[in-house]
Amino acid sequence: MELNLRGKIAIVTGGSRGLGSAVCARLACEGVDLILTYAFSRGKAEALARELSAEFGIHAEAFCVDVSVEEDVRALFAFAYERFGAIDVLINNAGICPVAKIQDTTFETWNRVMAVNMGGVFLCCREMIRLAVAKEAAATIVNIASASAYLGSRNGKTHYAASKGGVISFTTSLAKEVACHQIRVNAFAPAIMYTDMTSELLDRDLSHYEKQIPIGRIATLEEAADAILFLASDVSSYMTGSVLDFSGGQVGR
Repeated sequence: MELNLRGKIAIVTGGSRGLGSAVCARLACEGVDLILTYAFSRGKAEALARELSAEFGIHAEAFCVDVSVEEDVRALFAFAYERFGAIDVLINNAGICPVAKIQDTTFETWNRVMAVNMGGVFLCCREMIRLAVAKEAAATIVNIASASAYLGSRNGKTHYAASKGGVISFTTSLAKEVACHQIRVNAFAPAIMYTDMTSELLDRDLSHYEKQIPIGRIATLEEAADAILFLASDVSSYMTGSVLDFSGGQVGR
């Protein structure tokens, strides 16, 4: 099946590790030039950009961004447009999840989670849309949400679940707002996968989480990346405002 992504330009926030790095690898394999953002892991991000460029013959750049900071996000899109002249695909993957029960969560922590997980999605979507509308160019946005928006959390991630619920509502509304500009906006809602964010939990008791999944196992990052590329590609050209459930049957929506 032809994804028609070759030659396009993508931004992947939080692209230096975990799901973000898997998405970058799949985009590069499809011939997509890309900018992957990072907040702290400069060495890892720059190494990944070099590796993808060398292996797939594309051009990848690493760019430091705090997606909750408006000036950082503006600088990212200015750099992307100056470097490549266009941006076709935006994958909003950057997120944080400090673990704390609500009674132990400070308002500062709550606000930080919302600023990164929701505010970052808003800022990146806004800049992407401003550029696309000004150039009268079609564009595709995929916002990474989470099955926890529907399932909730028992282990100190209520703030994270709430932020991802906000991402889903934002996606649904924004898609309707910008469809007239040939801009598609969808969300991807995975259940637990093995990443830096979840490794401690899964290393401690993988079987506990697998028993909750009807398919009987957690997804691989490569499977998730394939599903995200589906949303980013022409194969999903009639989809906008959708939330792709990637929970192995846990959510069933």
